[in-house]
Amino acid sequence: MAGGLAALLDDIAAIARAAAASVDDIAAAAGKASTKAVGVVVDDAAVTPQYVDGFSPDRELPVIWKIAKGSIINKLVFILPAILLLSQFAGWALTPLLMLGGLYLSYEGAHKIWESLSGHSKAKEAPALVKGADHEKNMVKGAITTDFILSAEIMVISLNEVTDLGFWMRAGALVVVALGITALVYGVVAVIVKMDDVGLKLAEKPSTQNLGQGLVKAMPAVLKVLSVVGTAAMLWVGGHILLVGMYDLGFSPIYDFVHGLEVAAAGAAGGFVGWLVNTFFSAILGFVIGSIGVGIMHLMPFGKKHDEGEAHPKAVEVPVVPSTHTGGAAGREA
Repeated sequence: MAGGLAALLDDIAAIARAAAASVDDIAAAAGKASTKAVGVVVDDAAVTPQYVDGFSPDRELPVIWKIAKGSIINKLVFILPAILLLSQFAGWALTPLLMLGGLYLSYEGAHKIWESLSGHSKAKEAPALVKGADHEKNMVKGAITTDFILSAEIMVISLNEVTDLGFWMRAGALVVVALGITALVYGVVAVIVKMDDVGLKLAEKPSTQNLGQGLVKAMPAVLKVLSVVGTAAMLWVGGHILLVGMYDLGFSPIYDFVHGLEVAAAGAAGGFVGWLVNTFFSAILGFVIGSIGVGIMHLMPFGKKHDEGEAHPKAVEVPVVPSTHTGGAAGREA
C-alpha cells in the first residue's frame, strides 16, 4: 500500500513538473511572440486615448473597460481561432497576410506624417457629455472596430514567431499574448487618461502642489510624444514586415542591401547599432511604400473627398458646459 502511494505521489509530482515545464514553455513562447508586436502595441496605446476624449471624468475608466473587453473578444473569439486554423492548414498564407498587415501599418504611418506636414487638422468637436448617451456607445463601437485591425496584426505577428511549436503550444502562447497585451495596452491607456486627474488632486495639497501642476502641464506633451513614437513604430514594424516578406517570397535585393549594412554596422559598432540600422531602413521602406499607398488613395474619388473634407473642415460650435473639473480627457489638447 505504502509503495503504491509512493508511486502515485511520484506520478503526480512528474505530472506537476511536466505541467510547470509546459507553463514555462508557453510563457517563454508568449514572450518571444509578443516581442515583434511591440510596434503595434505602442500604436494601439497611442491611438486609444482619443476615444475617451471629451467624456466626463467618471465615464473615462468605464469606457476604457468596455473597449478592453471588446478587445479581448476580438482576440480570443474571432482572431485566434481563425489564425490557428490558418496556420494549421494553410501556413503558406501567413506571409502574404503579414505583408498585407505591414502595408496597412506603413500606409497609416505615412498618412499621419503627410497629414501633419500638410497642416490638415480636424474641427474641434463638442464634448461627449454634450452629445448625449448614444455617443458613448458609438465611440466604444468605433474603438473596438479599430482595435480589431490592430489586434489582428498583433496576433498574426505573434503567431509568426511560434509557428515551429505544436498546435496547443501555439494556442496557449497566443492566449497569453492576447490577455497580457490587452492588459498592458489598456492599463497604460487608463494611466494616461487619468494622470491629469491625479495631478489635479496633488495640486490641491501644498506639499505636492508643484508636482501636481507639473503632471497636468506635462500630459499634452506626453500625448504628443506618444503619438510620434506610435507613428515611428508603425513605419518600423510595417517596413520590417514588408522587408522580410519580400525576401521570403523570393525578392531579395532590398533585404540583402539592408542586411549587408546591418552586418557591417554590427561588426564595427556592436549589435545594437546594427539593429538601429535595420530599424532605420525598415522605417524608410515603410514610409516609401506607405506614401505610395497614400498617393494612390488620394487619386481615388473617395480619397479626394476625404482630403477636401479635412482641408476645409466645417466649424463646430461647442456649447459651454459649466464644470469645475478641468482635468480628464475633456481638458486635454493634442
